[in-house]
Amino acid sequence: MTALDQKTTTTFDVAIVGGGPTGSALALLLARLAPDPARVALFQSEQRTRYDRTVANDTRVIAINEGSRVLLADLNAWPSEVASIHTIHVSQRGRLGRTLIRAEDFAVPSLGHVLRYSQLHETLLEAAGQAGITLFTGEPAQAQQNGDDVIVTTGDVQTTAKLVIRADGMNHQTQSEPARSQAKETHTQVALLGVARVSRPKVGWAFERFTREGPFAVLPHPDHHGSQSIVWCCTPDRAKALLGLKPDALARAIEQTFGDRLGQFEVLSDFKGYALYQSVDPAPIQGRIVNVGNAAQTLHPVAGQGLNLGLRDVATLAHCLRDWMAQSNRDPARSLAIYANLRQYDRCVTINLTRTMSSIFTTHLPVVEHGAGLALLALDTLPALRAPLARHLMQGLRQ
Repeated sequence: MTALDQKTTTTFDVAIVGGGPTGSALALLLARLAPDPARVALFQSEQRTRYDRTVANDTRVIAINEGSRVLLADLNAWPSEVASIHTIHVSQRGRLGRTLIRAEDFAVPSLGHVLRYSQLHETLLEAAGQAGITLFTGEPAQAQQNGDDVIVTTGDVQTTAKLVIRADGMNHQTQSEPARSQAKETHTQVALLGVARVSRPKVGWAFERFTREGPFAVLPHPDHHGSQSIVWCCTPDRAKALLGLKPDALARAIEQTFGDRLGQFEVLSDFKGYALYQSVDPAPIQGRIVNVGNAAQTLHPVAGQGLNLGLRDVATLAHCLRDWMAQSNRDPARSLAIYANLRQYDRCVTINLTRTMSSIFTTHLPVVEHGAGLALLALDTLPALRAPLARHLMQGLRQ
């Protein structure tokens, strides 16, 4: 990994700003297409060390659907510690109606998987280094187009690239204030994340329980042995009160909200709160700068679609840039236009799906709550209705 500690000027075919899972996966895909993998640059804004569960402070996990698993395995970046999901149980607290989505109904080995974010990140960065990609660490990078090139600046160092892909989050300085305000939608929810153990675990089961304050998810944890990852979305006031509870009291609050399907809960980690918002870039392609993943859309965590949507972004983008990568002296505008067209439908459907799922159960309107319960019942009893939703959760809309 190269540290940017001197004033140098280097020209790359592609520079990827953001070395998280989305950016790292894209770098690996493009390196396969480049005549020289070193002409692909990956800018990582923070130094990563080899994952060690005994000292790692990042306890987050990430839900990966089956389509993303296939992609990551093909990139030789599939982590070793995984909890697979074979059944998804969806319900609404205080109302009738529930649905089950089973892997066996769709002839797939699993519906998804739960991984440690840190281990996935580290595995991808290691694969990128082994692929011959030029890896940089340093201060966060900024990009600005200058004619047919894009200038990438980090600290007092500048490099140039023929194409820059941002995978580092929203609200860039080059985006106008009106566009930012239009793109960002604040949710009145906070996500509490933590790990708990249950007394009656159901191996391979994931639960999405909708409450009047937001969705409550219980996912199998890679530690196994009854460990579960908890994602509790609730109001800011409720989150503040819950974070102030001692572990035993928090466990009882979890049981009261979730029910007794998994027996008693024992809190194993400190819970952390994250304010939620949805940001959607209305124009993710500006000249030779392209936003993908969280840089193009940051979603509510319900149904775990954010990273999966980002990985579909980069898989499609790499496919569209195949010919351009072989002759990068050409204008990439046509390839990028094809990419934008291919991603429009999947992006729109997934954004609206997460927006609807995160809010429809929180209206506090009985008619809406009962209607949502009937919808869950219909999904459970009518496979023709359940199948499109399940397939989208497993692989999105691929073209």
